[in-house]
Amino acid sequence: MAKRFVSIWFRHLKTDWVSLRKPMFSEAPFVLTLADHGRVVISSTNAFAQKLGIFVGMALADAKAIVPELKNISDKPEPSGKLLENIARWCIRFSPVACIDPPEGIVLDATGCPHLWGGEENYIAAIRNRFSRLGYDTRIAIASTHAVAWAVAHFEKEKMIVPCGKEADALKHLQPAALRLSIDKLELLFKLGIRDIGRLMQIPHSTLRRRFGEELTKRLRLALGKDEEFLEPVELARTWQERLPALDPIVTAKGIEIALRTLLDQLCRRLSAEEKGIRMAIFSCYRVDGKLQQLKLNTNSPTVHVTHLFKLFEPNIETIEPALGIELFMLEAVVVENLYPRQKKIWITRSSIEDERFSEFLDRIASRIGQNQITRFLPTQRYWPERTFRPAVTLDEPIIEKWPLNRPRPVHLLHKPERIDVTAPIPDYPPMLFRHRGKLHRIEKADGPERIEPEWWLEQGEHRDYYMVEDEEGCRYWLFRLGHYVTCSSPQWFIHGFFA
Repeated sequence: MAKRFVSIWFRHLKTDWVSLRKPMFSEAPFVLTLADHGRVVISSTNAFAQKLGIFVGMALADAKAIVPELKNISDKPEPSGKLLENIARWCIRFSPVACIDPPEGIVLDATGCPHLWGGEENYIAAIRNRFSRLGYDTRIAIASTHAVAWAVAHFEKEKMIVPCGKEADALKHLQPAALRLSIDKLELLFKLGIRDIGRLMQIPHSTLRRRFGEELTKRLRLALGKDEEFLEPVELARTWQERLPALDPIVTAKGIEIALRTLLDQLCRRLSAEEKGIRMAIFSCYRVDGKLQQLKLNTNSPTVHVTHLFKLFEPNIETIEPALGIELFMLEAVVVENLYPRQKKIWITRSSIEDERFSEFLDRIASRIGQNQITRFLPTQRYWPERTFRPAVTLDEPIIEKWPLNRPRPVHLLHKPERIDVTAPIPDYPPMLFRHRGKLHRIEKADGPERIEPEWWLEQGEHRDYYMVEDEEGCRYWLFRLGHYVTCSSPQWFIHGFFA
């Protein structure tokens, strides 16, 4: 596929931007000014001032003499790079690769994009119309090299589309300034009587290099596509990305759902062919007013299950505000992983963390309560009950150590044991009554004691004698007495967990 580049020249970038925020300047001659060696000079003009003969570099006093009603605002000395960067990000709706082209331009790598708008003519017309509605005066051209697109946008008056292979024809009648040469080179060419690029093309490159240096030949080679020009996009284009432009702005939730399902179908089909699955995806909606709406999801395991992914997005679709309408939908797989098929074991029917259905269940729960609210715990070889487990790094981390199965453990284990008041026979009988948080529990059944001691190589301390008890309401608790029973002091009792 032949490369195609779009050059967008903002003829009055700063003044157009100011006029958008101060509409009183949009219909009158208006300039921006800077102080320069004791005088005030014009740094930027709008279209009305330019038509009246006002130009950049003119002294404000001279401009006021020509146009007494001329309005002016002090300009900021900072370059317009930040403004261009924001506009370039907005242009991603037209191409995934958008770059700034200082001081007043944007360049798009439009390879493979124009057919989505019905051809190159409709493509650049759509870009021009959108900027016109936003209030920017632009000149837009498309060619096979950025240098030719820039030259045509700045110096051509009518033909803004350069067919593939016609770069030399498009350049030959333009003046040498279209090659973006330095001022001293342009002055030298003018003194030699070279008024167009066609004359330069007739001179051998060796002669040009010897007479004018490397700059001129380099610019010519870039324009003719013999050398490749490096462009730095404001956002790196992602490999796994699908785009869906809307013929008419979409304003309904049903339309958003159809667009999302269409993009999921396309993206999952591509990923499945490469044996990859989605772990993180972003659904972006570009509105007509320039605002961006996004939805994000994470999955516990790589997947290309369209219905499952759509259900994860679906609860949040209602949060998208289409306003005047959405003109472009984009789905990006930000994180993908290899999709390895798992061998199914027909003789095992119990669910496990490797079960695809269980993973999808966790995804649905996480989409409602948040991914950080779901934690899986794995066993560790420790004695103290509150230290016998640890959070898993990932939900599918394999179990290396086995859970202790010799004695039952409560479903809910308190992070820190809570002190309780107990009535119990002595010395090692289970308690008969205990009071927890103001409520008195009468014990009907009990089992124990189970003695657990701390790891002597880590810390010193008293042992615990645990009892599993059941009260008159059928609720079961895990209680323990700290240390040996001593007749001269009251033993300390704690509640540590609750059984199902």
